[in-house]
Amino acid sequence: MEEHGARDADKATAGARGVVPAGEAITGGLDGGWRVERLGGLLPPMVGVGKRIRGDRGETRLGPLLRISFRVGRRGGRPVLVYRPPFSAVVDELSPGGRGLWLGRATVGGRPVGRFRMIRTGHHNGKQTREEPMSREEGLQRKLVEYVEYVHALEQNVLLQLDSLIVNTSDPELVGLFRRHKEETRRQQQRLRERLRALGGPRPASVGKDLAAIATAQVKGVGDVLRRDKAVQNARDAYATEHVEIAAYELLERIAERAGDEETAAVARENRAEERAMAERIAANWDRFLDLTLAEQGLRA
Repeated sequence: MEEHGARDADKATAGARGVVPAGEAITGGLDGGWRVERLGGLLPPMVGVGKRIRGDRGETRLGPLLRISFRVGRRGGRPVLVYRPPFSAVVDELSPGGRGLWLGRATVGGRPVGRFRMIRTGHHNGKQTREEPMSREEGLQRKLVEYVEYVHALEQNVLLQLDSLIVNTSDPELVGLFRRHKEETRRQQQRLRERLRALGGPRPASVGKDLAAIATAQVKGVGDVLRRDKAVQNARDAYATEHVEIAAYELLERIAERAGDEETAAVARENRAEERAMAERIAANWDRFLDLTLAEQGLRA
């Protein structure tokens, strides 16, 4: 009696959200066991997470003990997994990603909070199943994360380069120029970190890239102190670095657009505009940098 009541409550809740019974064609394609992998958004790491579906019923398994039940329904022609109370605000929207693979979007109260994929495991209809190659959409998403990580590491290098420039520049006006760009660079890094979190967060590989960038910049900083024409060479290096960043953001914008991520593309455009402006400010001060170098060597005009 209680089970019937729970099912009636499930149907009423689902109906209010535009969910209808899935139908055999959809439930048949979802029958079986699935491993779940996180692709991005606010979802936590999904180590040990799986789903088991049979007909219009299923459960999400979090490790060996915790299981959360759901009902398989259909909304807009696509399958959805509607969770039972106390998780009734959670609905997983699914779309096919190839044989043996479904792409999912987790929503809470109708708002998307993250993306995942379901990979068939074990046996299905008496046949051994195997993982399918990632879809083009998945490949673009992974490539996008790589590009964001790379530019984030590049900006870490720039921060350390700017510290070196500030220490090794004697002209107060030029020091102010570099300090202002350092604050811009910090804001750029924050935007990139926010996009990384939205896309799934930095992976361990990005830590290695940042450490390599830091080591390179620190070695360069030691070299700066020993160079004879510091002001001119510092300006040249800074000008070249700005154009490396401009190129990196050009590519980031394009990969983001191909992946359908307009927010990351917008961050790339905003950061690139700041790099262009900084390059122009450096170019407007070539004579000042040269004057500093000549003055340091007793060749003041």
